[in-house]
Amino acid sequence: MLQTFLSNKPLFYAEIDYERFPRVYKKIESNFKSLKNIHIVGTNGKGTTGRFLASALHHIGFSVGHYTSPHILKFSERVWLNGASVEDDVLSNAHKKLQSLLSNEDSDSLSYFEYTTLLAMLIFNECDFVVLEAGLGGERDATAVFDKCLTLVTPISFDHEAFLGSSIEEIATTKLNAIQNSAIIGYQNHKEVYEIAQNMGVAKSLNIYSVDELLNDDDFKKIETITKELSLAKYLSQNLSLAISVLNFLGIKYETDDFKNPPLFGRVTKLTENIIIDVGHNALAASAIVEALDGEKRIVVYNSYSDKNYTEILKILKPIISRVEIIEVDDSRIAEVKLIQNALDDLEIKHGVFMEINKEQKYLVFGSFSVVETFLKKYFNKENSVAE
Repeated sequence: MLQTFLSNKPLFYAEIDYERFPRVYKKIESNFKSLKNIHIVGTNGKGTTGRFLASALHHIGFSVGHYTSPHILKFSERVWLNGASVEDDVLSNAHKKLQSLLSNEDSDSLSYFEYTTLLAMLIFNECDFVVLEAGLGGERDATAVFDKCLTLVTPISFDHEAFLGSSIEEIATTKLNAIQNSAIIGYQNHKEVYEIAQNMGVAKSLNIYSVDELLNDDDFKKIETITKELSLAKYLSQNLSLAISVLNFLGIKYETDDFKNPPLFGRVTKLTENIIIDVGHNALAASAIVEALDGEKRIVVYNSYSDKNYTEILKILKPIISRVEIIEVDDSRIAEVKLIQNALDDLEIKHGVFMEINKEQKYLVFGSFSVVETFLKKYFNKENSVAE
């Protein structure tokens, strides 16, 4: 069983062997077809940009796979094929196939993410396009071994500094080094990203474009229409713009109806009239949600991984916080409650422990995929709520 097999692999590592995956992939590379892979790197927005693009390409008439991570409720959320998460039997058959290709030693050595990357790419073997989202990295990410026709760069900011570097320059360089031939740079908050991309383009003879270079007046009108129809927050509208720039780069005509599906579940998703959930977990995501809520105060149901700068995140969220209610999350990476309480005290933010939803209050559930998963499973009873 796939789930049993994966459950024996840790989700996170203190150190990563960057040579392992390329070495294993090289042994079985002949089993993967050369596809039109569109690689997405960046800190935030990879999932929604990819889903906008994959959904549009599928609606236009192409066979499309979209690989994203992590998942909220079901593992199959990571592997989207032609309009829906794949069925369990498809995953099971791909697992059997992959097991037949790998030696026991290689199969056991691969990380959770590395194995699932190979699994998804086997399932996508007959696709016209594959939208391939990097994990936390860029040039040394497992997804980077596959040839690609284009790289998309979503907003780059601070996150996973232990692996990527402690400055924007270091983080951006690591991610941008994944570019193979051509790239489109999405809207950035840090000007250093544009500068590094430009310099890298010259040094390596790469074709580097900005979003606006590939959009015209008609595109901007369509983006405005789609944004209104789907009630998109500003950052989601920007991710939509990046997806549309890809279609123009590829010379594929589109209509607004090709973007009729909402973005990925869990991104400023309105569950009820009084509950919004968002899987954001870093400062950039916090800034985006503050802008999206436009000053509307809410009770924030929150928790954080210990390696995140939760003090900075809460400081950014403070203008929209009426109070914070800390939700208990069963995850070894979660920060000690006392540390988050201390941060809240220092910021003079009222806080307590989350117990239940009061229908008379407005809530924002925020902090990580694990926070949203816990809330949905334990408090909202929505195991089957993830939109395809």
